[in-house]
Amino acid sequence: MIVKMKRRFLLASAAAGSVNAIVPGGRQSAYAARLQGGFEADVTPVPLSNVRLLPSPWLDAVERNRVYLLSLKADRLLHNFRKQAGLLPKGALYGGWESDTIAGHTLGHYLSALALMYAQTGEIACRARVVYIVQELAVVQGQWSDGYIAGFTRKEKDGAMVDGKRIFAEIEAGDIRSSGFDLNGAWSPLYNLHKTFAGLFDAHIHCQCHQALEVAVGLGEFLETFFGKLTDAQVQKVLTCEYGGLNESFAELASRTGDEKWLHLARRIYDRPVLDPLMEEHDDLANRHANTQIPKLIGLGRIAEVSQDRRWMTGPEFFWKAVTQHHSYVIGGNADREYFSEPDTIAQHITEQTCEHCNTYNMLKLTRQHYASNPQAALFDYYERAHLNHILAAHDPQTGMFTYMTPTITAGVREWSTPTESFWCCVGTGMESHAKHGDSIWWQGKETLFVNLYIPSRMVWARKDVSWRMETGYPHDGRVSLLVEDLKSPIAFRLALRVPGWVREPIRVAVNGQDVPVTSSDGYIVLDRKWRVGDHVVLDLPMTVRTESPVDEPKLVTLLRGPLVLAADLAPAEGVYDAVDPAVVTDDLTQDLVPVEGQASVFRTIQSGRPSQLEFRPFYAQYRRRSALYLRCFSEAEWTQEEASYRKEQQRQKDIAARTIDVIHLGEMQQEHDHALRAENSWPLVYRGRNGRDLRSGGFIECTMKTRPGPLALKVTVWSADITRTRGARLLVNGRALPDVKWPADKPAQFVDVEALIPEAWVRGRKIFTLRIEPGSGRTSGPFFDVRVLSVRS
Repeated sequence: MIVKMKRRFLLASAAAGSVNAIVPGGRQSAYAARLQGGFEADVTPVPLSNVRLLPSPWLDAVERNRVYLLSLKADRLLHNFRKQAGLLPKGALYGGWESDTIAGHTLGHYLSALALMYAQTGEIACRARVVYIVQELAVVQGQWSDGYIAGFTRKEKDGAMVDGKRIFAEIEAGDIRSSGFDLNGAWSPLYNLHKTFAGLFDAHIHCQCHQALEVAVGLGEFLETFFGKLTDAQVQKVLTCEYGGLNESFAELASRTGDEKWLHLARRIYDRPVLDPLMEEHDDLANRHANTQIPKLIGLGRIAEVSQDRRWMTGPEFFWKAVTQHHSYVIGGNADREYFSEPDTIAQHITEQTCEHCNTYNMLKLTRQHYASNPQAALFDYYERAHLNHILAAHDPQTGMFTYMTPTITAGVREWSTPTESFWCCVGTGMESHAKHGDSIWWQGKETLFVNLYIPSRMVWARKDVSWRMETGYPHDGRVSLLVEDLKSPIAFRLALRVPGWVREPIRVAVNGQDVPVTSSDGYIVLDRKWRVGDHVVLDLPMTVRTESPVDEPKLVTLLRGPLVLAADLAPAEGVYDAVDPAVVTDDLTQDLVPVEGQASVFRTIQSGRPSQLEFRPFYAQYRRRSALYLRCFSEAEWTQEEASYRKEQQRQKDIAARTIDVIHLGEMQQEHDHALRAENSWPLVYRGRNGRDLRSGGFIECTMKTRPGPLALKVTVWSADITRTRGARLLVNGRALPDVKWPADKPAQFVDVEALIPEAWVRGRKIFTLRIEPGSGRTSGPFFDVRVLSVRS
């Protein structure tokens, strides 16, 4: 489905218009907010090194992340870089993804995180480690002698892991093989190199490490030579494999070196099938891997900035609107099982496989980029929502560990990384996210200081030689206090305070104890005056409770208070949870709530909760709890009519989930990679909005599945009309065909689950088994969608 973008940004409310202030006597004050001629075009964040966080959940996250970063060993992350260059490694290889063919991606994230942490906190140990890593990379680069540095590997047909560099020679010779994540046997190698570039650039800018730029230029020269040997058609074939924001890397090289050749190369790293529709302002994102696409748009935006050609911003700006308005959950995250769905189908995709942290990390980068060229407060309505309710939710401040997914499904459990055996992509972006919580609070124009996030902090605005201190109980308390702490001499400039899109009531603003009348302009209250040491601004933002619903299901509600998304607290994450999903029976949930005394942002239903009354708490902080984020809302009459069928369906879904030992969603790259899928005469496809795999005669689909002791069954999801027409298929477990598989016949066209028992003796004593699907007697079989291993209840 292709949708032309027309709707406004749903997260930005009417607060972007005028705001009536509470004014004593109604007299126009000398401090009245006013705006002359609009905001400056050149708006940048105040440097992170000039911002220090004060006590708050954000500071807690930074401090815990700092401990984790310094617990890691740089030499272990450098293992493959040295080994592949013929140098003796100085540390053992880490586990998880660092032991797979994507090895080395974490080092780039780690460099960025250390550099950002140094800028955010001034921690000297972080800078020292950055300098050491860059020096080691320079040694590796010297050993290769052609600019190359990388830690990714390549898997040979016999399963042997070898250095990844050899894929470049194969590609130059015209041998280009990719299934989306895999490029000639290596896992997203260009994505991997983008992370290395990003880490080097952060080391250069935040740690003043000039050698980092030299290493980045050397790596750029290697890739320029490589791409220079490929035709445009071959480049497009290479770009079918996830390449991160490699176009951004080359644009950044152009910016930092002043050499136009890098901008030419950046423009060449352009994936036409994905980017052309977005540049034409068409949303065809459905069934595309979400985080593969977001960095590409950031890259286009960077090309626009460096080249000063705003035409390149068309795609990024449209993409941002499409994702935030039509593909985002209430917490600001997006995608189900890492993929975009059709626009405005959120209610159909509330699962345990939402929301990937990397996606939101990159959407916030895109938002910052968009804001710098178009400083509109509504952009930070989205930023605040996602930064608070998803980014904080994906990091446990007690352990310092990270989630890959933040589930939106009722009673979902956040699964946390381990210190040394995970190193998923979301561990890497998590390291970065919680090293830089001060990077978007304060922004600066030539004559305007913007406050976009209300996070307690101290800041030095070097442009005007003025220091500010912001104290607040935000996000639980809407009172924000801003104090001019230091200033050489009185100076005039504008202070622009963002009016959040969720504000529904009049705002109070006081300067030095005097209430002032205000109106908003482009979503800001602007105080234009000559500032002196000790000047004190107090902003009171009323935090009312409200509900929101997905566009496609008005009866599904979420509860919010101010910037916080709330969720019903159900139970601890540990242990079995088999209760019926909660619901509310009311015409207006906000009228059936009372605050819980002594607990910030906690509310309890009076009589609408079903099957019992519910207690709502901030979603982000329910790190090790099961919660209900989206709730079905019924009237009394509807509840009476639907209660029985509602509970029956909920129980059926819970039964499947409880019985599931393993599941593979065919046609999805990450799932197939994790299950070591092999296939011949089989192609991924999308059918009726679901990813799957077709299977042609003479081919097969083969993967590994987990098992456990006891009676088991295999459940395969198919489209009934197709499987009937193609006369079924053969399901083999460890090479033996399952008997008595009952394929559907003469059923209406619909998705159907086919379940067959697995003889216990076939998998006894094993942790995994090999599943193979072979076509039936027709020319094709399938498509096949989800495959599950289920326990069989006695």
